[in-house]
Amino acid sequence: MSALSFTDVERAVRASWSAETCDLPDVDEWRPDNPARGQCGVTALVVQDLFGGDLVLAEVHVDGRKVECHYWNRFGLGLDLDLTREQFRPEQVIVGGEVVVRPPDAPRRCREQYELLRDRVMTRLSLQ
Repeated sequence: MSALSFTDVERAVRASWSAETCDLPDVDEWRPDNPARGQCGVTALVVQDLFGGDLVLAEVHVDGRKVECHYWNRFGLGLDLDLTREQFRPEQVIVGGEVVVRPPDAPRRCREQYELLRDRVMTRLSLQ
């Protein structure tokens, strides 16, 4: 089998998002015209499953006040991959970004959403 590309994984991830893979606090805001909404944590974990690298966590601010958090992936030499950045409105500003350590097993939050997204992506990539 040939090596996976970021493009292949991005296509599989985007095709696998749904309200069922959305972070529960965001599910009421999830819509087909904004499919990245609430998908950052589970997406970053699936990308890390496939490519390694680091998880990055930042705050999202509106008018200088924290309203939520945002995750993405970082690889060597400062290469960042953020497949869900487009979920944010112009007034939502991503602030900071620190590498965080992944829990040794499945995530405590959004475990079912993560497992569902991972299974869908692996199936689309014919890895399952």
